[in-house]
Amino acid sequence: MKTDSVVQNIPFTGRKRSLIEDARRERESASSSPGPSRCGDNFVFEEKNDKVRLSVLFALKNEKNVGFFHAGKVFETFEAKLLHLESRPGRRSKNGLSDDLEFFLKCEVRSSDTDIFINSLKRVADDVRTVQDERVPWFPRKISDLDKCNHLITKYNPDLDQDHPGFSDPEYRKRRAEITELAFNYKHGDPLPYVEYTPEEVATWKEVYRTLTSIYPSHACTQFLEGLEQLERECGYGADAIPQLRDVSAFLKERTGFQLRPVAGLLSARDFLASLAFRVFQCTQYMRHSSAPMHSPEPDCCHELLGHVPMFTNKEFAQFSQEIGLASLGASDEDIEKLSTLYWFTVEFGLCEQNGAVKAYGAGLLSSYGELLYSLSNEPEYKPFNPAETAVQPYQDQTYQPVYYVSQSFEDAKNKMRQYSSTIQRSFSIRYDPYTCSLEVLDDVNKIQNVLSYMMEDLKILHRALERLGQT
Repeated sequence: MKTDSVVQNIPFTGRKRSLIEDARRERESASSSPGPSRCGDNFVFEEKNDKVRLSVLFALKNEKNVGFFHAGKVFETFEAKLLHLESRPGRRSKNGLSDDLEFFLKCEVRSSDTDIFINSLKRVADDVRTVQDERVPWFPRKISDLDKCNHLITKYNPDLDQDHPGFSDPEYRKRRAEITELAFNYKHGDPLPYVEYTPEEVATWKEVYRTLTSIYPSHACTQFLEGLEQLERECGYGADAIPQLRDVSAFLKERTGFQLRPVAGLLSARDFLASLAFRVFQCTQYMRHSSAPMHSPEPDCCHELLGHVPMFTNKEFAQFSQEIGLASLGASDEDIEKLSTLYWFTVEFGLCEQNGAVKAYGAGLLSSYGELLYSLSNEPEYKPFNPAETAVQPYQDQTYQPVYYVSQSFEDAKNKMRQYSSTIQRSFSIRYDPYTCSLEVLDDVNKIQNVLSYMMEDLKILHRALERLGQT
């Protein structure tokens, strides 16, 4: 149930730049993240272990049928691995004028041999061309690949943005540079960097912490309150000290498998979402400027540790977040923009129903005193969470949102998100392996059969458990 507006005297002071805008910029520039590998003009579907996959189309005329055997010799010479082969009548064959054939194939060759391989094929076949209809942007395959997901958005940086609260404070900018350098140097497997926060930074944290926790009981969802209570009890959360990423990450990993990774600033949408696929949340360690304790134009440790982290202690929410990340891998720029919009209206500014009342679970709300009050007042419009509709909803970053989406539950949101993800057009399927923290591209029947065998073993275990309980 909504309440009367109590935020008329709380001015909107802006918010951090959204993933949606970053995704839109990526789509328009097509240069924000590493795309598919290329060698000359030849399209490469995938590059791995110094080998690339090519999709090639070529023709063989009737008088050159022997060319097929010559083409085979080219494959043999370059030790190319044939992955897929199709043949079809040539264009003239359809009119009954010849017996020409066209061939479509996928193969794997050494990266250094790509150009000469194509040129050699052109000597024995006609109309040789590579096919680009399977263009797949690069995405990480294992958790250590997140070291490559480091494309930062520089807007709202205190060194560049004159409107940033810390722009005219050289000491603050120096301090920021010291902390961000820790993130720049971090590699997967390193201990998470420890930051010795200054008394001024702790004082800013204290003001934010006390102000927000005063309204959490009436405005935050149950899962958030339970998570914050756990963090206060077991992880050093409180007004008098800023929690360390190392301690918080270890705590989360035990609860839901999520872990934190230090980041120097706001990542590109594609890189940020990809991290969620591995249950990794990219987390800043610097503090907002002390002159504006209740406002930060960019993510800082108040937004991350207070807004996001308590929700990651909940298994259903953790799964929901990972679903968005998995859906983003290899997706088109247009789909990345839609997924960023979904992230904006759920993980950042989402509301949910609980015991007949509407509560907040989005980090952008739970780290903003003014908008948290506004979102649960009578002023904004509520709509039920529907991913297809939400994904194209215009967002607002110059004032509070006029529209918020309300989920019935996290389980409901997760199921809807999973269904929406299945509509994203990708030429491959992927599976996350929680044991190795890696992704498997299911492009082979044997791989799929192996996955099914693991699932069958799990089902047998569950069946035996039910038998012991006398439920079957």
